[in-house]
Amino acid sequence: MHASPFRRVAIGTTASLSLVLTACSGSSTDTPAKLSDKPVTLRLTYWGADVRAKLTDEAIAAFEKKHPNIKIKGQYKDWNGYWDALATTTAAKDSPDVVQMDELYLASYADRGALYDLGNAKKFLDTSQFDAKALATGQVGGTQYALPVGIGVMSVIVNTDLFKKYGVALPDDKTWTWDDYAKVAKELTDKSGGKIHGTSGAFGFSAGDIKYWARQHGENLFDKDGNVSLQPETLAGMWKYGLGLISSGASVKTSTMVEDLTAGITAGSFATGKTAMMGGYNTQVTALQQATGAHLKLLQMPHVGTTKANFFKPSMYWAVSSQSKHPAEAAEFVNFLLNDSTAADILKTERGIPANKKMLQHLQSGLAGTDKAAVDYMNEVTPGESPVVTPNGGSGIEPELQRYSQDVYFGKTSPDAAAKAFIKELQGEIDAAK
Repeated sequence: MHASPFRRVAIGTTASLSLVLTACSGSSTDTPAKLSDKPVTLRLTYWGADVRAKLTDEAIAAFEKKHPNIKIKGQYKDWNGYWDALATTTAAKDSPDVVQMDELYLASYADRGALYDLGNAKKFLDTSQFDAKALATGQVGGTQYALPVGIGVMSVIVNTDLFKKYGVALPDDKTWTWDDYAKVAKELTDKSGGKIHGTSGAFGFSAGDIKYWARQHGENLFDKDGNVSLQPETLAGMWKYGLGLISSGASVKTSTMVEDLTAGITAGSFATGKTAMMGGYNTQVTALQQATGAHLKLLQMPHVGTTKANFFKPSMYWAVSSQSKHPAEAAEFVNFLLNDSTAADILKTERGIPANKKMLQHLQSGLAGTDKAAVDYMNEVTPGESPVVTPNGGSGIEPELQRYSQDVYFGKTSPDAAAKAFIKELQGEIDAAK
């Protein structure tokens, strides 16, 4: 999981996907998987950094020891380079067999026939330990194209050291509202004499922001047909709330939000102790704790009524390419990564809190500190129905949203005008991909 609900790192050039990824179906999409009686070599691709690569290599070695006839060649890139490379190799019908997938791109690849229907590999892929809502996050049009590796839920992450330092009481997160959030944030700013701000940012920099905001108002970002169903006045309301945070001093200035986008979550204003609260997924608390060196606590999101607005956010998925000549072996490898305790002991929570309930239970007794806090928090949240997967054509939603949010917060356009323009632009891209 790479995004913060309130702010996230810029996406970069991934919009190139739609330009090169067209009609990529291989021959095995609808063919039941069957094991080869000959040695098989699979290619695995994923985004990440050195720590992830080291753990993944260890997991590959453990798999190969159990399956000596299957060799795995792993390769990884950073986030931006990953999607450009995957789009290019897929368009060239040379996709790696096993693919680490993100929610933003799942439907784009599935709708173009680039992913294997995992229902054809049931013999090799056990999904019995996944919550139905978690499984639904990997389905497009009712077909299981991917399985979630880890899941997270939205939260407010607070620096309790700063609350204590400036004499501000922690809110009751079972009852607090967005008005309460704004009041607490302003109180932090005021009592610090302006040395810190209460919150590091306003809504509007990730798809998770508007999904949550829509759901708490009884709406959804996308309907079941994959069209934008969010109403302009609801989206405008989100930005108006954000403007209130900024103008009152409860939040950092817009310029700081933009700087935080570039700096990344572990180098932004919250991570450097300049704010006391931020929106984040529960799984981000460990990285933030290491960055701040402070005591952090996860709070429930502020409420509007009793609507269950929170939802499972897959950190990432494992998927099998429809171009793979060995989908059965690829499914066996995915099965090992998700269902085998040996793999769980190696990978632990590096890719998020395991979506596999049995593997989570296996690891849970050994978790401590913020890892344990993240799991405990998730167990306290009652998520609503899974949001509709980002439709084909919608993978550019976050750069667009960030652009409109910056225009609103810098005062270049009104929330109402931006909301109508954003929805029109996003729906236009979805329509163009149909």
